Amino acid sequence: MTQPFLPLTARSREEAHRTATPLELFFDLCFVVAVAQAGASLVHAVAEGHAGEGVVNYAMVFFAIWWAWMNFTWFASAYDNDDVTYRVVTLVQIAGVLILAAGVSRAFEDHDFLVVYLGYLVMRVALASQWLRAAHHASSAQERTMCRRYAGGVLTVQIGWLALLFVPEGARPWVFLAMALAELAVPVYAEKDAPSTWHPHHIAERYGLFTIIVLGESVAAATVAVKSGVLENDALNELLPIAAGGLLIVFAAWWIYFVVPAHDRLTDSRQGFLWGYGHYVIFASAAAIGAGLEIAVEQAVGKAHISTLAAAASVTIPTAVFLLSVWLLHARHFKVGLAQQAVLPGSALVILLCSFAGRWAVLAAGLVAAATVAVGVTLTARTPATRTARPS
Repeated sequence: MTQPFLPLTARSREEAHRTATPLELFFDLCFVVAVAQAGASLVHAVAEGHAGEGVVNYAMVFFAIWWAWMNFTWFASAYDNDDVTYRVVTLVQIAGVLILAAGVSRAFEDHDFLVVYLGYLVMRVALASQWLRAAHHASSAQERTMCRRYAGGVLTVQIGWLALLFVPEGARPWVFLAMALAELAVPVYAEKDAPSTWHPHHIAERYGLFTIIVLGESVAAATVAVKSGVLENDALNELLPIAAGGLLIVFAAWWIYFVVPAHDRLTDSRQGFLWGYGHYVIFASAAAIGAGLEIAVEQAVGKAHISTLAAAASVTIPTAVFLLSVWLLHARHFKVGLAQQAVLPGSALVILLCSFAGRWAVLAAGLVAAATVAVGVTLTARTPATRTARPS
């Protein structure tokens, strides 16, 4: 039975059998709404011929979504005590996520970030209260300082985000960049003297679960788009290659991400920061694959006012970025020999070239992605040094 109040003390990094909790799974599930809204807005922007503006807005909004998820995930890995207070504050953070999601369309279409900011404010104030509570129960002066630095940094940067509401539209990307760098600096500063006790296996599992969520959102978005195209335009022949190729891409993306044990790379805070921050690209590109499939469907049925090449690139570019980012973050550390190392970068290049395959581009990219998995499995089976990492 859940206790109303328990000390919010640091958990052990050596804790055995540490897994995601039902509350964490619920937290992730609520982020699906925000990811879906960001993806839908990207689809609309690109389909209307505003790809550059849409990508910039998507990058900004997705950063807010990802960073809010990051903040909660790493705090929970170190301090989750699952008492009533902790649960209630987490539910408040979820409410902030839903407020943010409600403001995504206005941020894209009208460049009005007020609702997004308010949702972010709810999440961040709740998070800061958790850090202050952890500081109150800290077992050492260094840990207390670390927790207070987190709380102060979170609130200070949140005040800085106000500038996004008042600066001229042309300056907003630069304000965003400056504030994003400030956000990334908070954990580095907070933990420079005493690191938090996040759990490597737990963190790897949490990131894996969120990867599944964004890939699942891509499948859902593509399914709805294909269904709509078939029902409204009777365009099954045009959409089958996109559906098949998209499914192969998502299947391959899942396989490639989970083929190596990510927690083996999380040996210290420096590795944790690099790995954790780098997942912005992985998550954003995985979610963008679904948006790209929607764009390809809309172009195939004549609803998107863009070229076939642009529609194909909306799938192939995020797919290539996903493969490269997974390779850079952890896959390359488990590869032996030039042949294994070349598989993912080479596949990313070939997938980009598939953009020029016309209406068959998505199917071609999907076949390349499937071949990437097959080649990786074969090379791993033939190299005894890699068999112990994880069977492919």
